[in-house]
Amino acid sequence: MLSKLAQNANPSATLSINTRAKQLEKQGNDVVKFTVGEPDFDTPENIKQAAHRALQAGRTKYAPAAGVLPLRKALSEKFKRDNGLDYDTDQIIVSNGAKQALYLMMLCLLEEGDDALLPAPFWGSYKAQVKTCHANPVPIDCTSSPDLGLTPELLEDAITEDSKLLVLNSPCNPSGAVLDEETLRSIMDVALENDLWVISDEVYEHLLYDDATHTSPAGFSDEAYSRVITINSFSKTYAMTGWRVGYAAGPEEVIHAAGCLQGNLTSAPNTPAQHAAIEALEGEQDSVSDMREAFRQRRDLLMELLEDVPRVSCPTPRGAFYAFLNVEDVLGDTYFGDEVNTSEEMAESLLQNVSMAVVPGSAFGTDGYIRLSYVVGDETIEKGAERLTEFVHGAE
Repeated sequence: MLSKLAQNANPSATLSINTRAKQLEKQGNDVVKFTVGEPDFDTPENIKQAAHRALQAGRTKYAPAAGVLPLRKALSEKFKRDNGLDYDTDQIIVSNGAKQALYLMMLCLLEEGDDALLPAPFWGSYKAQVKTCHANPVPIDCTSSPDLGLTPELLEDAITEDSKLLVLNSPCNPSGAVLDEETLRSIMDVALENDLWVISDEVYEHLLYDDATHTSPAGFSDEAYSRVITINSFSKTYAMTGWRVGYAAGPEEVIHAAGCLQGNLTSAPNTPAQHAAIEALEGEQDSVSDMREAFRQRRDLLMELLEDVPRVSCPTPRGAFYAFLNVEDVLGDTYFGDEVNTSEEMAESLLQNVSMAVVPGSAFGTDGYIRLSYVVGDETIEKGAERLTEFVHGAE
């Protein structure tokens, strides 16, 4: 008999839909996929060559549980340069992707019965990880905000005596919302007044558009520095999704505990990948700006085309590479013979009837929305807008 934890585990909605889309492609269907948040660019050549050099130099053995020291030194410099944060190497852990770093921090901070506050829409893995810690995921509905972002007032209303942790994600997956510094400072004031731990997920910090800027809340004050764990990754910025290198920084006591857990659970990440990550930080950064500009152009194209799709709306994303469409006016009708009352039913019907793969908003704690990942070419974006329009016009 499986444990209750295993029995209640659900697969990632994003990966499940993407797998089904690929199966339909194998059957000869022309599926347009807006599912996985994976840059369609190759990993920059200088990074790949750094991994090759590491292999040739025999850097293929076990690494320290917290990660190789040269990478943690490079990350310490990165935090100073990009975020204005002073972290010693003992305050930094390198993990098998940001997903593991997040889970390790939750394991370190959450007890059974604690509440973890998740501004919704939120990345779906947060909820699953909180539940795996036997804690309670508590969504904060942010759909009343014009950009779907958290406000200090919404946070204040959500806090109870059981609240232990707040998870912030700016720029946000799935909405693309970016918290400006003034709002973020007000949110942190509320969090600190209520003695909350804060996890700041900053994996999209370099994917910002227009006048948006990134701010790390750990730098606001000594108190904030002692209560914030900063999470980041190489996956999105450097198109290194499959390399599985993420990292976290925060109070030494928390990072040390996370290192002990990681040493027993998985050990450190792939050693050659860690040496490639050093090159990502210290090598030329032209590829980052090139990818960011490509994503901005794709965003602009998608937003322009969505203006002509009836019964849907979408705030302009200022970061990351996702559009979170409000489809509440679409729900409640029948399309191509399918009753569509939820975002999950809409995603299913889109896939089956117009060969368009999207992720339902319910996967992000917010029904009535669907997420489109615009890490795809212009042709796919144009096809997607056409098929979404076809679907909406298919109401019976």
